[in-house]
Amino acid sequence: MSNPLLQSYDLPPFSSIQPSHVKPAIEQVIADSRAQLAELLDNPPAQWSWSTLVEPLDEMGERLSRAWSPVSHLNAVMNSPELRDAYNSCLPLLSQFSTEMGQNQALYAAYRQLADSTGFAELEPAQQTIIEHALRDFRLSGIALPPEQQQRYGALQMRLSELQSRFSNQLMDATQAWTKHITDAAQLDGLPESALAQARQAAAARELDGWLITLEFPSYYAVMTYANDRALREEVYTAYCTRASDQGPNAGEHDNGPLITEILQLRQELASLLGYANYAELSLATKMADSTDQVLGFLRDLGQRSRAFAEADLQALKDFAVSKGCAELQSWDTGYYAEQLRQHRYAISQEELRPWFPVDRVLQGMFGVVGRLYGIELREVADFERWHADARLFEVLENGEVIGRFFLDLYARSHKRGGAWMDGARDRRRLPGGELQRPIAYLVCNFTPPVATAAAGDQPALLTHDEVTTLFHEFGHGLHHLLTRVDYPAASGINGVAWDAVELPSQFMENWCWEPEGLALISGHHETGEPLPQDLLDKMLAARNFQSGLGMLRQIEFSLFDFELHAQGDNGRGAREVLEAVRKEISVMRPPAFNRFENGFAHIFAGGYAAGYYSYKWAEVLSADAFSRFEEEGIFNAETGKAFRDNILARGGSREPMELFVAFRGREPSVDALLRHSGLTGEQAA
Repeated sequence: MSNPLLQSYDLPPFSSIQPSHVKPAIEQVIADSRAQLAELLDNPPAQWSWSTLVEPLDEMGERLSRAWSPVSHLNAVMNSPELRDAYNSCLPLLSQFSTEMGQNQALYAAYRQLADSTGFAELEPAQQTIIEHALRDFRLSGIALPPEQQQRYGALQMRLSELQSRFSNQLMDATQAWTKHITDAAQLDGLPESALAQARQAAAARELDGWLITLEFPSYYAVMTYANDRALREEVYTAYCTRASDQGPNAGEHDNGPLITEILQLRQELASLLGYANYAELSLATKMADSTDQVLGFLRDLGQRSRAFAEADLQALKDFAVSKGCAELQSWDTGYYAEQLRQHRYAISQEELRPWFPVDRVLQGMFGVVGRLYGIELREVADFERWHADARLFEVLENGEVIGRFFLDLYARSHKRGGAWMDGARDRRRLPGGELQRPIAYLVCNFTPPVATAAAGDQPALLTHDEVTTLFHEFGHGLHHLLTRVDYPAASGINGVAWDAVELPSQFMENWCWEPEGLALISGHHETGEPLPQDLLDKMLAARNFQSGLGMLRQIEFSLFDFELHAQGDNGRGAREVLEAVRKEISVMRPPAFNRFENGFAHIFAGGYAAGYYSYKWAEVLSADAFSRFEEEGIFNAETGKAFRDNILARGGSREPMELFVAFRGREPSVDALLRHSGLTGEQAA
């Protein structure tokens, strides 16, 4: 039987891909790529050009991506022991091949010659940027190092790839390793019916009576926000915040602590090898921010501006908890009493909003928003190969022509990585024959799934407004990938975009979840279709910045922890010590000593955000300021939408992000809009 990963395909053949296909396919593609590269470099033209150098390399990269992308996706959304083993077996191969490419002297010389040639000035700006970034990446791959240090560089990258994958796997395993089976309904007093139905469904799936609480986020969130049983909240909190650590009910199982230590040591060694004082400096070599001092100053300035608001938020929470009989507010109480206080002040809750956000109405409305902004249409495709029954596929059309497609996988389930993300399944690319390859994206979330009830039958998935905002966020990333007009994969979509600017389009999209005109499109009662009542809308908007000071400080704490951790060089402080120091400086409420937040911080230890978590706040400044132009000119102003698409979404990584922002906004960004949107201006609220 032929290997589906080695065949040409339009959409990935998910149902045909077996774990046994993975390693042979990757080995074959890498072997073929090595042979093609050797042939390319053995017979160089007198003068390298874009078509003789970059296009053949793009073709090689496309073939490897076609084999690896669906495997990486399946490993995240349909994890199994067999697939995990196959996936992990390929990481050293891919890391080694990447290092070989980055340290290939003949290839570097070819790029250098192309950059120095007279033909360089005749290339498009996007092509020039790609070549300049390639030369930078050669330097960051150790091209100038002596052979023995190049070998060490390769070993470091290979080991880091393995450790980061293990971190992610152990966090997933730890999340699945703990459950609580409940047969006494009184223990779940306070939970809304949607959460109870989900817990019943989880129990039934394991042939249990009653209810099953898990550490998947929808289940955890429901207990922490609504459960009246304080002991239950404490138990679930303890299990969640000690996942993959040396603490808690499963202490020592799947412990990520030793991995963190080694990851940090190897990152520092990698930075030193390349001539940087620390890993944060190395990280900034490809980012928008200029220096570690600039990032730390930015975060601490935001922290100072937010602190009084956060202190007022916490005091209000403590006072309210005391009034309800809780003399000493603990970490497992904050979500619960915050929700109680929100309802006390504004008479509104996330659960109360669910009936007005059925998933298909939200999708239809979201598509309507971008249709008005960018002149595109979206259409669902029924017939395609799914990896799971929840998977959906949509086409993006402009003037009746399909310009891109995206897969959607919205609901939490076992053996699926937590969180929400967008990933590219295929890049936009102009093929050598002139044909245009259209982009494809994956959009993945972990929302509360629809529930089948005996009384009502299959009820549609009803989203909280927080979940709606998450969906808009990921769709913003998707639009960045899908609406690109760059024809070269190294700069199309999100490729080549500085990591601290990549969140601009995603955070930007969230604004329409708060605008009455946008909410009118995305809301409608799941039974009657009636719009969100004015009184609920008014309450929701009034509560928008509830506890926003605490929320801002929490994100700054995470960002400072990440950056300080990677900026300390050979200082040698461990993650726990750095985190405690940051909390002492930033936090207004300290978590219990057994909390092991860092052991589950996959963004920086298993994702792409190492020394880059600050990007969320950095890009939020950009997104808030960008949206302020829509506030001035109309949130559905088609000309403003076209300007954002033309200057930001369409341009990908073809220009430096500040240049693109200024082209759209007419000036450099200001923090004022972010503070205003967050309610962190004027006098602090009680």
